[in-house]
Amino acid sequence: MKHGDDDGAGIDRKLHNPIEDRLIPLEPLDLSSIRSIDDLVRAMSKTAFTGRQVGEAADVLETMARDKDCFVVMTLAGAMTVAKQGLIVAELIDRGIVNAIVSTGALMAHGLVEATGRSHFRYNPEVSDTELYEQGYNRVYDTLEPEQNLDDVERVMSAVLEDWDHSEVMCSYKLNHAIGAHLAKHAKDKDQRGILKSAYEKGVPVFVPAFTDSELGLDVALHNRMRESSGRHKIRFDPFEDLEHFASTLLRQTRLGIFTIGGGVPRNWSQQFGPFIELRHRRMGENLPLKRYHYGVRICPEPVYWGGLSGSPYSEAISWGKFVPPSEGGRFGEVFVDATVGLPLIVAAVLERLGKHKNASGKAKTGKVGARK
Repeated sequence: MKHGDDDGAGIDRKLHNPIEDRLIPLEPLDLSSIRSIDDLVRAMSKTAFTGRQVGEAADVLETMARDKDCFVVMTLAGAMTVAKQGLIVAELIDRGIVNAIVSTGALMAHGLVEATGRSHFRYNPEVSDTELYEQGYNRVYDTLEPEQNLDDVERVMSAVLEDWDHSEVMCSYKLNHAIGAHLAKHAKDKDQRGILKSAYEKGVPVFVPAFTDSELGLDVALHNRMRESSGRHKIRFDPFEDLEHFASTLLRQTRLGIFTIGGGVPRNWSQQFGPFIELRHRRMGENLPLKRYHYGVRICPEPVYWGGLSGSPYSEAISWGKFVPPSEGGRFGEVFVDATVGLPLIVAAVLERLGKHKNASGKAKTGKVGARK
């Protein structure tokens, strides 16, 4: 039956065979066949919606981990250490899967709380925020950070800053390296773990682009005021040393991957590497390879329609020259879920897969460490 283009009538459809069209069938999630976290995540990849996203993201992270030529940058935003996810990040560093960290300063400061043996606590909603303020409890949604914890962090910072030579210009990756060295040297328990301690031991640089927006930044500011009041030289901080070191590190790599938790400054600062190199080439005539990220895994619940960077998909970043498009080999996994749910599932599944390979072959393929930076 023929009809005009604008008369609103339907058509006599020719129904296709999905098998002949090579469509991929979904599979019911059969819990009776699940024996491990990896089993669950693989089964989720054959379902729909966010479950499928979790499974597909695990596949991409596994590919990054197995690619010995891939240098992986992990970006961290949100209160992930307050939410007790810090040891997952430390494990990724210890296993050689993550080769550089870009984070908020607050996340590193709260991580120092764990690294110094202190705790965070559950929030009791029957206690008002005014009472919490009076009692010295800082609230992060459903969790409390005692102010005393941050005073303990300041004592670690004071010890590190007192030893800082004023002739050495400070930037965030240098300071985080020094903090990690202090933790490794003074840990009461040699098995005590933390992000900065692991990063120091594995040679993984940790960058904090918005450094002054953190407890660590305030500690440096206060320390400089004390130096100045006692007639000592202040410590000079230059964030461009971070940018240059990050760029030179990535330029030396064969392939790049990014593992993004949340968004914000850490994500954008890491992703602007591609445009930075392009501008140096186009505006300054530098002979540089125009590198972009080949792989990306992103866990963030923010929707794209708000227009913020945190919710923007990797496909948008392709237009800025930040990522290799799928047509040229780029591979991405994006999961719209709370990272305290998605991160443990995805990382645990991938570590199981890598562990199985190690047990089968006698050695792991993920021999990447920060020394390759």
